[in-house]
Amino acid sequence: MSISTSEKLVVEIRGSVALLTIDNPAANTWDRESLPALREVVDKLNADRSIYALVITGAGEKFFSAGADLKLFADGDAQTAGDMARFFGEGFEALADFRGVSIAAINGFAMGGGLEVALACDIRIAEEQAQMALPEARVGLLPCAGGTQRLSWLVGEGWAKRVILCGERLDAATAERIGLVEEVVGKGEALARALALAEQVGEQSPTSVRLCKSLIHAARDNAIAGGLQGERDAFVELFSTQDQKEGVNAFLEKRKPEWKNA
Repeated sequence: MSISTSEKLVVEIRGSVALLTIDNPAANTWDRESLPALREVVDKLNADRSIYALVITGAGEKFFSAGADLKLFADGDAQTAGDMARFFGEGFEALADFRGVSIAAINGFAMGGGLEVALACDIRIAEEQAQMALPEARVGLLPCAGGTQRLSWLVGEGWAKRVILCGERLDAATAERIGLVEEVVGKGEALARALALAEQVGEQSPTSVRLCKSLIHAARDNAIAGGLQGERDAFVELFSTQDQKEGVNAFLEKRKPEWKNA
């Protein structure tokens, strides 16, 4: 039985491990329903002292997650943008602060918010065919769920700028080489590897793991706390521009955007 309040997030408890599957066809996108549900799931897992690890994967074979549903932003409504930025922040920051160990089993495309949810995890296992990107600037948006902060921390400023500012898409081998993912496995093998790693967590003292994780995060969290809020503020600011509306609608209409720089 799933402890999730949304059918788009399916949670299965396997001993001391919680398996969360993002299941929102066709691309496992995030929306007003699934993001608050993620925060609630993490809250429930934090309260269950028998759970030591959380594994996140995507339903199907093609997508881990394609990020936000861009149809939400087609009308350029700043209120919607603010709500979604807040939902992303609350959901992904709750995940980052999960008291146990979180592992992303990246079984396909991880784009935008789909990559950001993996960045919020402690460990990332990618299948060899996986592709990762933060393509928000291509549609007049920006990563508002930790992308500019956590990616820079993991791979360094240069690679973060290539991915975010140049729109570079990373294959699994490159992602492993630059430190974005910790391991690459064959197609269809990410979940099994992630679950095996999660079982290793159960052999550790959960109180020791919790304190070690908080100490590892201490320096990073102090450095990026303001940046995470800054992402959300800047995301909403974009909704006063012509380029935001042009970028999103060009994507939905499958045409090249005509930027106005305004």
